[in-house]
Amino acid sequence: MQTDMTLTRLRTLLSGFNRLHIVLVGDLFLDRWYHVDPALDEPSLETGKTAHQVVKKRSAPGAGGTVLNNISALGAGTIKVVSAIGKDGDGWELTELLKQRRVDPSNIVISDQIVTPSYIKPLFPEEGERLDIKNFTPLPEKIESSLIEQMEKAVKEADAVILLDQVTEENCGVLTRHVRKAAAEAAKRYPEKLFLADSRAFIGSFRNAVIKCNNYEAAEIANMPAKEDLFSEEHVFRCMRTMKEMTGCQSVVTCNKHGIAVETGDGYRLVPAVRQNGPIDICGAGDAATAALACAIAAGATMYEAAVIANLASGVTVRKLGETGTASQEEIIALYLEQYGE
Repeated sequence: MQTDMTLTRLRTLLSGFNRLHIVLVGDLFLDRWYHVDPALDEPSLETGKTAHQVVKKRSAPGAGGTVLNNISALGAGTIKVVSAIGKDGDGWELTELLKQRRVDPSNIVISDQIVTPSYIKPLFPEEGERLDIKNFTPLPEKIESSLIEQMEKAVKEADAVILLDQVTEENCGVLTRHVRKAAAEAAKRYPEKLFLADSRAFIGSFRNAVIKCNNYEAAEIANMPAKEDLFSEEHVFRCMRTMKEMTGCQSVVTCNKHGIAVETGDGYRLVPAVRQNGPIDICGAGDAATAALACAIAAGATMYEAAVIANLASGVTVRKLGETGTASQEEIIALYLEQYGE
């Protein structure tokens, strides 16, 4: 297996991460895991139903928080987040956890008009049915205006801006229609800054940004459905061309075990994923790729080089079983040496 990027070039790009100012604009969730011991189950005196006994619990920033975790692990110099959370206990805990990861929370809008989104995950020990706490009504205009104001402040100092859209209900998350428009206008004012958009449901609605999505999302946007069990890099390239015609945006398309497709100076190219010989856990791999792409491009990498680094970051995280892993610079270099040698 070979790559066009040398170890020296990789080290040079990674060494520039500590000078970067990265801003994430988007949804924050609080991920909660509750470890249940089935041997301690007891009937509820009130209902007769099973009362599951939690013997351990842990929390971590989720959604955009997972990308922030990865940016921190990659060694970015300054990390800021523009988001909206509730004036509640989950919001307080989420903010404290972000501080532990070197994330500046001063641009977060805190309001009693919304709740802090949360994913509650019971483990029996396998993960059971999840409980979601989200906002199901459109974001209040006052919060929306505050978000745009905070984004304007944060973007001025940024080398890269990540637009992370987790919520699938229109206008109920941070990146509402108006906030997306404001982000597009900011990107137009600052053409020297990278704007990278990643969205679960509205990726085709972003403008003046590099669009990051997977190959199935790309096919859906381009109205070119693909069979899940039949991968074709040429089909991915056709989707990328169509997306660019529709949105005017360059795209980066993750293709699971096949790698990452990017647009280069002479066309489109699929950068192969790293080899995996043992068990893997793909949870968080996409977020690791998003963080690595943003940092690498902001540090001066070409799209091809950024994809190589993103593949390495994802390759590190998928080996961390049972957790939403991150990748450090040292781990990325170690995996490079394993895959490509000196």
